[in-house]
Amino acid sequence: MTLPFRKDLDKYKDLDEDEILGKLSEEELKQLETVLDDLDPENALLPAGFRQKDQTAKKASGPFDRERLLAYLEKQALEHKDREDYVPFTREKKGKVFIPKQKPVQSYAEEKFALDPELEEALTSATDTELGDLAAILGMSNLITNNQFCDVVGSSNGIDKDSFSNIVKGERMLPVFDEPPNPTNVEETLQRIKDNDPRLVEVNLNNIKNIPIPTLKEFAKALETNMHVKNFSLAATRSNDPVAVALADMLRVNTKLKSLNIESNFITGVGILALVDALKDNETLTEIKIDNQRQQLGTLAEVEIAKMLEENTKILKFGYHFTQQGPRARAAAAITKNNDLVRKRRVEGDN
Repeated sequence: MTLPFRKDLDKYKDLDEDEILGKLSEEELKQLETVLDDLDPENALLPAGFRQKDQTAKKASGPFDRERLLAYLEKQALEHKDREDYVPFTREKKGKVFIPKQKPVQSYAEEKFALDPELEEALTSATDTELGDLAAILGMSNLITNNQFCDVVGSSNGIDKDSFSNIVKGERMLPVFDEPPNPTNVEETLQRIKDNDPRLVEVNLNNIKNIPIPTLKEFAKALETNMHVKNFSLAATRSNDPVAVALADMLRVNTKLKSLNIESNFITGVGILALVDALKDNETLTEIKIDNQRQQLGTLAEVEIAKMLEENTKILKFGYHFTQQGPRARAAAAITKNNDLVRKRRVEGDN
């Protein structure tokens, strides 16, 4: 069915717009531009830089000269008259001067103690050794030296002077050395994976930060046909989304890998979604770690992870700290359910 207004537009099908515009004068083109602005003031079909028409009537003065511009601005600033203050500045002080209150000085008067004549005579006639013994007995260790205190207290307990000390010392700090570098030979390990070496069961590339991205993708490609590697770990290797996509392609084909660790890398939500999509059909991987990436994965990736864990009953361990409560609860329930299924199969097998 043809709309009524379209019948009137059929006669304009064969018109040549360029020919019509070429016949217009400069005044008519400006008038046409004004009409178009009124019809579509936003002019969304044009790029942002062309939506505002040029309203500058002044001709260009030449190329940009920074020094000349700075000199002109400085000249204008010097010639501009400063605004007069409505209230002229004076050094008159207003208000009261703050005078701090004088705190009273506390004076302590000496208290005179009257001792018994016999006690005063005993203290006056006592030797330094006797006075030291008395101070140690009374607990006044600050009045005597360490050796004197040891003579009185330590000798009766069998403590030697060399091992006796009343000074509290801090515990000696034990140095903590950096972990040794990863001794794995990258090129040799890659060749052994390609050769399908039956002795190579675990590949650990953790903390080797100078592995090129193409080499990491070669590892993923070699694992597609490898039949013996069970654990593959490349934490903190600066892996990114292309590496994650290559690992996803590997997981669609590999049927022997049990554990995959890609923690502490530069993988974003795009790479994680590729891995999640591949894990939906993988039936051999039981453990995967993807935590501590350079940036957060986002809500969409966490929802897809939780959905994948609910569909894949083979994954028993999933290393990731969810930021959203909903996907976290769904993932925890799915992992618990998967472990319960394994436990149930084991009990039925024993019976």
